[in-house]
Amino acid sequence: MSGGGGGGGGGSAPSRFADYFVICGLDTETGLEPDELSALCQYIQASKARDGASSFISSTTEGENFEQTPLRRTFKSKVLARYPENVDWNPFDQDAVGMLCMPKGLAFKTQADPREPQFHAFIITREDGSRTFGFSLTFYEEVTSKQICSAMQTLYHMHNAEYDVLHAPLAYGRDHSDMEDGEGTPGTKLQRFNSYDISRDTLYVSKCICLITPMSFMKACRSVLEQLHQAVTSPQPPPLPLESYIYNVLYEVPLPPPGRSLKFSGVYGPIVCQRPSTNELPLFDFPVKEVFELLGVENVFQLFTCALLEFQILLYSQHYQRLMTVAETITALMFPFQWQHVYVPILPASLLHFLDAPVPYLMGLHSNGLDDRSKLELPQEANLCFVDIDNHFIELPEDLPQFPNKLEFVQEVSEILMAFGIPPEGNLHCSESASKLKRLRASELVSDKRNGNIAGSPLHSYEFLKENETIARLQALVKRTGVSLEKLEVREDPSSNKDLKVQCDEEELRIYQLNIQIREVFANRFTQMFADYEVFVIQPSQDKESWFTNREQMQNFDKASFLSDQPEPYLPFLSRFLETQMFASFIDNKIMCHDDDDKDPVLRVFDSRVDKIRLLNVRTPTLRTSMYQKCTTVDEAKKAIELRLAKIDHTAVHPHLLDMKIGQGKYEPGFFPKLQSDVLSTGPASNKWTKRNAPAQWRRKDRQKQHTEHLRLDNDQREVGDPALLSCRELVKMELHLQKPISETSV
Repeated sequence: MSGGGGGGGGGSAPSRFADYFVICGLDTETGLEPDELSALCQYIQASKARDGASSFISSTTEGENFEQTPLRRTFKSKVLARYPENVDWNPFDQDAVGMLCMPKGLAFKTQADPREPQFHAFIITREDGSRTFGFSLTFYEEVTSKQICSAMQTLYHMHNAEYDVLHAPLAYGRDHSDMEDGEGTPGTKLQRFNSYDISRDTLYVSKCICLITPMSFMKACRSVLEQLHQAVTSPQPPPLPLESYIYNVLYEVPLPPPGRSLKFSGVYGPIVCQRPSTNELPLFDFPVKEVFELLGVENVFQLFTCALLEFQILLYSQHYQRLMTVAETITALMFPFQWQHVYVPILPASLLHFLDAPVPYLMGLHSNGLDDRSKLELPQEANLCFVDIDNHFIELPEDLPQFPNKLEFVQEVSEILMAFGIPPEGNLHCSESASKLKRLRASELVSDKRNGNIAGSPLHSYEFLKENETIARLQALVKRTGVSLEKLEVREDPSSNKDLKVQCDEEELRIYQLNIQIREVFANRFTQMFADYEVFVIQPSQDKESWFTNREQMQNFDKASFLSDQPEPYLPFLSRFLETQMFASFIDNKIMCHDDDDKDPVLRVFDSRVDKIRLLNVRTPTLRTSMYQKCTTVDEAKKAIELRLAKIDHTAVHPHLLDMKIGQGKYEPGFFPKLQSDVLSTGPASNKWTKRNAPAQWRRKDRQKQHTEHLRLDNDQREVGDPALLSCRELVKMELHLQKPISETSV
């Protein structure tokens, strides 16, 4: 089958788009079970927040937070179903999935409460460091179980009775008008506005549907889940039973290989995703736009610097997806370096004690929307970067150095944001550079003469190369082949993608374009800063096994020599960055992988970029100057994505009727149905619905593409090769060959 292994546990490597479809929610058979760990953490947090104001409460009440009405208490959610039961390459972790799908357990609401569906992504990190990705859509269903409704009513009776007894002294001691005006204690407000009466209220409970995948195709997974939810809330039934669509995404939609795009069908419309090739930046599917809109460019840079120096970072938001988006964006912008410490973008309520860990971490804490920052008691705040995402605010740790060339870097990023209509300033609350950025006029941000760019005139690659004296020899070589650079430049114009019709909506395309432009600019900074890093790597004298065993005691990088080569303004940041675990791991990877075939994929991409800079000498001759070099790879990276979205490489088989009994597959509007496990537990042994095997189809398209490119060359160009299609390394080899005496070149 096109999607890889047919059975539930077939295959030894991920070849399918999705591994599991999961349903989490209320188990009506076990009833309401308090989530004791979450409840205890909430009680302790609420007790600290009250700051002694409720000291009148009897000590007998300790252990239960009576200011939490039953509708706001935490109850256990359970994994109700999963399809298939297990796959060999990704064993199902029921505890982790259940905890991260619904981090605060079940939520109950009435008809008076907002009940909009909420989407969030999450990550499960295995013991070996590998990751599995989850995507969850939480919605609310009416509770039809009379036992559950009666249990909730009983809890309210108990709560009100206890609450009246405990707060009776307070009621007599306060002005009665305050209570009528709603200015009583927080508990009074909760009791008044979050009540439940079984005779007049409709009770709703949260449920979630989830996809577990080997790769983070966030936008595609969100579309799958939202279309499934739309199908059960629509008054009209979907064209096919829900099982057909779930079966399709589990067993008949393949994982696209690197450099390929894929289209498959949801319930109501097509879904497109694309995967970068092995020489591009890694897959990243979260909207960078949202992070800059929420925090502003200055706060993003401060958070970015804190992450690079491995401070403790705590993100704070009411929205799980915002926590994930900010965490994933910051770590993606760190390319080629990777966060090596505790990484929990969504911290379940039962794991709040993790915040006491005396180690670097990047964690996300869910806010209830009622407590402000002052009510949070956090340990070791001197080394903590606290990010209040919803309020656009960031608290920085002490003694934070500035990132090299920060103002120019901020300016380059701001230009891109402004081109997409995003104000770069955001809500700036921290350092001096914030006020400097505010003082920059919009025209100064767009018209950047100091860095060689004029507003409305993007950096032209040919003009840039022509002004660089070190490229003159290559120009002479190209002229000797009979091809002018001007012709090469004209030849690029038709592929500028202005007239390409992409297979996604305009907003999605803009997200792709902004993402890659911002990421390329950040990647370029590290490429420029560490272009000569290989010179300072200390290769081990012993064999690899001995070095690996003793690598903690071994020096792998000549830090002193490297720093002596750096511009003075870089030193405060770089001297600390070279001591981080992420830099040490980066160098370890370099030592372990001598050959290109053995290299970590991220390291391979970075080294190829470093090679281009060193071969073309686009950067300044040495690192002893702090001259800022802007990114020149944006157009190429953007074009690659647009081409994949314009010409889809593979269209998966459409959902179809399954071998189900008459009457199966029906559903009641408003309720996600109990799915037929017999048809979803295993996939087909061979995919009879696919005429061509997808990998073979992709290989065939490879050959067609190469053949088409070859036919474009005229006979003269075929003899020596088109310089536009040759690598820089090959051009240098040709030049060296042409410079040899005739006696040497003739055989």
